[in-house]
Amino acid sequence: MFAIIMLDYFGFTLLLFAGALAAGLLGALSGLGGGVVIVPLLTLVFHVDIHYAIGASLIAVIATSSGAASAFVKEGYSNIRIAMFLEMATTIGAIAGAFVAVYMSPSTIAIIFGCVLVYSAITARSEPKFPDNFKKSLFAERLKMNSHYPSISGPQSYSVYNIFGGFSLMTVAGMLSGLLGIGSGVIKVVAMDKVMKIPFKVSTATSNFMIGVTAAASAGIYLHRGYIDPAISMSVMLGALAGAVIGARYMVRFRVKMLRNIFSIIIFVLAIEMIYNGITHKLG
Repeated sequence: MFAIIMLDYFGFTLLLFAGALAAGLLGALSGLGGGVVIVPLLTLVFHVDIHYAIGASLIAVIATSSGAASAFVKEGYSNIRIAMFLEMATTIGAIAGAFVAVYMSPSTIAIIFGCVLVYSAITARSEPKFPDNFKKSLFAERLKMNSHYPSISGPQSYSVYNIFGGFSLMTVAGMLSGLLGIGSGVIKVVAMDKVMKIPFKVSTATSNFMIGVTAAASAGIYLHRGYIDPAISMSVMLGALAGAVIGARYMVRFRVKMLRNIFSIIIFVLAIEMIYNGITHKLG
């Protein structure tokens, strides 16, 4: 009997690790941080209470950020100046979101999660457009945020636009991180890509650099509330970390259009699942 129990536990752990590995890989390539996949995976597939799923996801997001961010910084994709400036907004939002989340029902959180994912899936597929009269941000120039990133054809330069519009959205992104346990990478990528007109690969890499700090700000509140299970969090964290390191190494080989399509399709499917289960109260 003991052997059977241990075998089942080992199998469950391996499945968690494999799912988190895939989530970490996607998180590194898309800038989501893996949490956008881990929460639906734990709640829909493994039937984990959504509050515990969010707690495990936040721990995994911190690990994913640590694994992918170091590689992206080394390769020259992450823009550290942009990340440090925007983290002021996301950290404040994350703490506020975490306080609110512990008082919300799982079904409500699931529906909000799904709506965020639907919006992100729709907006992520299109390339940002630059009007003829679109002005560069003087504030970005003073803070030396304009930079370049590596590509197959050589370094590509870019400029940063609409700094304060991006800052405002990052506050919302931080609140969603604390509320949903997703590291807020979904909104961060969209904000940097669409509002600030930062190239998609730079947006995903900078998002990976930022999400760890955002997640850490709200993870402490979940830990205090008892919503972080070590057994679940450890397997998920190790898998997500391994996937993040692999994804960061192969980023340069992927085309931006392919990344956008992967980003959109996966999170759209997950969005429908989360909304359906939230409406039917299958998550509690």
